[in-house]
Amino acid sequence: MNDSVRLFSIRSNDYAQFRPSYPDSLFSWLAEQCPRTRCALDVAAGSGQATLGLLERFDQVLACDASLDQLRGSPDWRHAQRFAAQAEQLPLRNGRLDLMIVAQALHWFPTPAFFAEATRVLAPDGLFCAWCYSLLRIEPELDAVIGQLHGETLRGHWPLGRASVDAGYSDIEVPFATHEPPAFAIEARWNLAQLLGYLRTWSAVKHWQRTHGRDPVAALETELAQLWGDPERARGIRWPLHFIAGYPGR
Repeated sequence: MNDSVRLFSIRSNDYAQFRPSYPDSLFSWLAEQCPRTRCALDVAAGSGQATLGLLERFDQVLACDASLDQLRGSPDWRHAQRFAAQAEQLPLRNGRLDLMIVAQALHWFPTPAFFAEATRVLAPDGLFCAWCYSLLRIEPELDAVIGQLHGETLRGHWPLGRASVDAGYSDIEVPFATHEPPAFAIEARWNLAQLLGYLRTWSAVKHWQRTHGRDPVAALETELAQLWGDPERARGIRWPLHFIAGYPGR
């Protein structure tokens, strides 16, 4: 079992519950960039946060992940067809896809083998689009506490590839011409319990907890609660998205 499968097989139900949803406008834009909307694939789909946005826009939607636990982590896949597979070895015929997306996962496998596989299964005019988001933004005082958790407490516990996320994927080279999508961001309104649940889905939090035998988020709960105020109060949270997009077959 590789590191990404091991990390995200842990608490897959929590991952499905607490990860934020992508903006609907992103999926409309993706469909508009495809000459045809017959078939789309979500690679490393996890529990389906991005998969569901494709369902109303493509005739057939596929979702694959190396972790069966992740694929089983959500009860609401609707008519998306799920299968377990490594990103570099997709059981699909040549040219089948009009769209391939990779949401918050490309940093696990930005290899020549993967990009060759993506080119193989995409139609000649098929669109590839990967994106990531890094630290959330709420308010400066809360951001400072969360930033310390991310950059200080959890230093050395983030998996290889996390630096690419923090760099907005600017360090990943791809073998095709890319273009920049419009500005998109995830936006949510969460109470304190939802924020804490989300922080506990961080891979480095899980690694730190296994190493030290205690929860690093619990140590911050009092301080976060004091800054938050009423724990039921919903606050606006924002994650800017960063993209790699293009047509590998052109």
